[in-house]
Amino acid sequence: MARPVMFDLFHTLVHGADDERDRVIGEMALIVGVPPADLVAAYHATWRDRLVRWDVAETVRILAGRLGATPTEEQVTRAGEHRRALARRVLGGVSAATLDVLDALRTDGHPLALVSNATSETAEAWPRSPLARRFDVAVFSCEVGLAKPDPAIYRTTAERLGVAPADCVFVGDGADGELAGAAAFGMTVFRTTEHRDTDPSWDGTVLPALGDLPALLRPPSRASGSPNPIPRRA
Repeated sequence: MARPVMFDLFHTLVHGADDERDRVIGEMALIVGVPPADLVAAYHATWRDRLVRWDVAETVRILAGRLGATPTEEQVTRAGEHRRALARRVLGGVSAATLDVLDALRTDGHPLALVSNATSETAEAWPRSPLARRFDVAVFSCEVGLAKPDPAIYRTTAERLGVAPADCVFVGDGADGELAGAAAFGMTVFRTTEHRDTDPSWDGTVLPALGDLPALLRPPSRASGSPNPIPRRA
């Protein structure tokens, strides 16, 4: 069987939209009646809770409350929809080139899994994304209460694929220590820099373009006996 491949999501398959995210949070702040800069700062300070504990509505309600506001349910719903709309835009904006890479891997027989540190609006938007039907398994931190680089989230993903973690390839930009977490399980790790050079200190194989991956994972040609070209190393 071709080796299973686990992918990170943000800055690996899609752009993280960091600047747009802060703009959207500022718009949400105006809806619930708190200073935009304060709500943006509160979002950044509570990233871990948002990844593994709070859904969209809880996040709005809790952070607005900490900033002295008591938003109505209608305000919470309106503010939350801004975040949901952003998630739909980001996932819907995946490039045709990235989809081609995933299709090539599936044609070559690779089972595909997503393992993402993501908040609940991303998990909600996922089923309608063009990415979803290309993956056999999708594991989101907000749904399992675990976040990379916790070993348990990699183990959970491998179990859902029905394989051992060490049988897998992991591909990610390197945020949140995900590359070291995958390597600790014995996975073959590739760092992507197509969207962002997140972890330049990682001493491993680098993929400047995700499109390099299918050829890299194919076995050497029996006719030539020559190995596949290996991308530059960090």
